[in-house]
This record gives sequence, structure tokens and C-alpha cells, in this order.
Amino acid sequence: MTPSAPKGALKKRSGLSRFFRNNMGLVYILPWLIGFLIFKLYPFASSLVYSFSNFHLFKGITEWGVMNYVEAFTSKKITTALLTTIKYSIFTVPLKLVAALFIAYILNFKIKGVNFFRTAYYIPSILGGSVAIAVLWKALFRDEGLINGLLAMFGVQGPSWLSNPDYALFIICILRIWQFGSAMVIFLAALKGVPTELYEAATIDGAGKWRQFRSITLPMITPVVFYNLITQLVQAFQEFNGPYIITQGGPRNSTTLISLLVYNFGFKQNEFGMASALSWIMFIIVMVFTILAFVSQKYWVYYGDEEGK
Repeated sequence: MTPSAPKGALKKRSGLSRFFRNNMGLVYILPWLIGFLIFKLYPFASSLVYSFSNFHLFKGITEWGVMNYVEAFTSKKITTALLTTIKYSIFTVPLKLVAALFIAYILNFKIKGVNFFRTAYYIPSILGGSVAIAVLWKALFRDEGLINGLLAMFGVQGPSWLSNPDYALFIICILRIWQFGSAMVIFLAALKGVPTELYEAATIDGAGKWRQFRSITLPMITPVVFYNLITQLVQAFQEFNGPYIITQGGPRNSTTLISLLVYNFGFKQNEFGMASALSWIMFIIVMVFTILAFVSQKYWVYYGDEEGK
């Protein structure tokens, strides 16, 4: 005969099984929860602590205080990077949304080969963030690149796109705008959801395509415009591959974005305290822009359920 388990062990085992039965949802998300705590929440909280120190990877922490934030707002290099990042975001996000909405509006019509064009316009958003595309972009706009070669065929002397501060940031912005595929797909789904009877009624009233777009299409998809605005704004502030691979932040720091400074301080100079402070400054700036967007949505975002209120 096998010895029976002690009563205490049976009670403990039944208690655990009862706990798992009553909390199966927690059990299912436990792998994600552990990953979130270790790889998300802990780095997020520790970076805030390290931002108030002079934490060096090899020297450790020898001082605590707000010196990183004081330097961030007094250093010309850092303030220039902050202003460049804001300028980059303000320039790229609206143009990217306009391009995505324009192409989505065209592809919403029943034209021949529309599926091919939808795929072709979506591909850049998949490949645009890769290192290979950034290298290709650099090859296109270098002094002896394809763009200047095409201009030379028409007798035009192309400028130094990547070594001239007046053009370098513009080239980085064009790369970002070119990656409008993901926003385009979301706009296309929103356009499919606009009731066709609204267009039919507008056509009977004599409204043209532009009037229909301005009075029907655009108001009906403003929630999706708002969503794309927020997501593209966050992505723009986190841009790294383009400036790092194409120009390395030059010429004369004209393409040095705040994300590039975070990388330089953290992984080149091993100053993780300053890198953490810059990361939090970027987080706060993005949060402020997001709050402003949420506050402004009541003036321009139309939600269908507001009619009954």
C-alpha cells in the first residue's frame, strides 16, 4: 500500500488548484506579465532613477541630482537636437498623413489592378525602417548618386544633398514620408466604412467629388485621422535608422535627432544617466503633444454616437 499524503499537503494542493481555477485569466497572461515587468516596467522605472544620477557604465554612480536636466536645457547641442526633432516631426507627420489619405482615397475607387497598387504602396512601410533601405537612400542622394545622375542628364548640377545642412534634414524627412503604407491601409479601411447612401444623397443634391470629400468623407473618418496622427507622431519622435545610417547626425548636427543623442550618450560615451534623462525629456514632449491632440479632438473629431447626446 502506498502511504497517503498528509492532510495539510492535500489542503495546500486543493487550495492551489482552486486558485488556478478561479484565476485562469491571470495564468494565461502570466508569461506576458512577467515579460512586461522585467523588460518594460523595470527599465522604465530604473531609467527615471538613473536620469537623476551621473551613472556611467564602468564608473558607476558618483553623484545624484538634476545636473543631467540642467545640462540638457543649457547645452546648445542638446537643445538644437530637441528643436530639430520637433521640426522633423511637425514636417513629416502632416505630409505623411496627407500622402496616405490621398493614395487611399484613389485606391478606394474600383480601378483596374487596384490590388496590385495597394500592395505596391504598402511595401515601403514594411521595408522603410530597415537598414538596407536607409543604405539605398544614402546611395540615391550621394554626390554621385542616382538623383544627381538623372539631374545631370538634363544639364542640372545636383546639390550635395547629404553634406549640405540645408538639404540633409529634408532628405531624411522624405524617407519618412515615403513610408506611408501603414497609415494608408488604415485610411482605406475607414473609407470603406463610410455609408454609400451619403454619397448618393450628395450626388442627387449636385455635390461634386471635392465637396463630397470635404463634407462627407473627411468628417466621417476623423477618428481614424486622429488615431493615425497620434501613432505617427510617436513614431516620428523615435526615428533613428535614417539619421544614423544616412548622415550620422551631420552635417554640422543638422540631422541629429534626440533619439540619436540618446544612443550616442548611452552606447558610445557610456553615460547612461544623461541618456536616461534625454529619454524622459523625449517622453514628456511626446506626452505633451499627445495631450494637446486629445484636448483638441473635441473641436474637429466627429464620433457618430454624439448625435444622441
